[in-house]
Amino acid sequence: MRYSFILALLAALLPLITLHAADAPVPAQPLGKKGATIFSDDFSMSGVSPAWRELWPALTITSGALNISQAKPAHSAVGMVKVGHKELIIAFRFQLGGASSINAVCNDSAYKEGHGGHICRVTLSPRQIFLADDKERLRREIEEMKKDPARQAEAVKAVAGRAQGFPMQLDPTRWYDLTIEIVGDEMRVSLDGKAAGYLKSSGLAHPMKSDFYFAVSGQDALFDDVRIWAAEATPAAN
Repeated sequence: MRYSFILALLAALLPLITLHAADAPVPAQPLGKKGATIFSDDFSMSGVSPAWRELWPALTITSGALNISQAKPAHSAVGMVKVGHKELIIAFRFQLGGASSINAVCNDSAYKEGHGGHICRVTLSPRQIFLADDKERLRREIEEMKKDPARQAEAVKAVAGRAQGFPMQLDPTRWYDLTIEIVGDEMRVSLDGKAAGYLKSSGLAHPMKSDFYFAVSGQDALFDDVRIWAAEATPAAN
């Protein structure tokens, strides 16, 4: 119930965030370079690798790709892998299929001051790519503000600048390549090799991302070639 309330509130606030999307400059150059490989899966096995932790299980292998479908109305279907690093480069191919949204999320399971240990996310939907600093926008004190109708304006002000939406038309039948870079307090997204989204917010620099996961609302979202590396900052140009 609490989870549903938060999702409903975030959905209500999303249009306000999207209005400012055009004001956010997206760096043309990557934030970081790939270091050590942390995780890789091309889904060539007949079943889902045991490296994936399934929550509200609905993970299957379909024609050499990972299929994630929502099985319970109250919660998205989740497939999670261990990461254990601060700065990351995450790359994967995806097809929206019948999903209304795909969330690519980093958590810290030891972080208890915010909702679910969430640190940051990229949300993919048919009309938008959305980047968020969940550590700062989902702090418990802000959750309490949101419950009080008299503090709604205060809650909106408290999360200003913690998320950014970028209008994008995504074809649900097409495969896309997505890369997420998280370096320091910055997160950059590229789609098919082109810069597509950027966010700078303090919570992104949280010292540990223990887990990465996909959360799917809807049916038959497909994923392939999931790769995660430790990120090394790109030296600034002189």
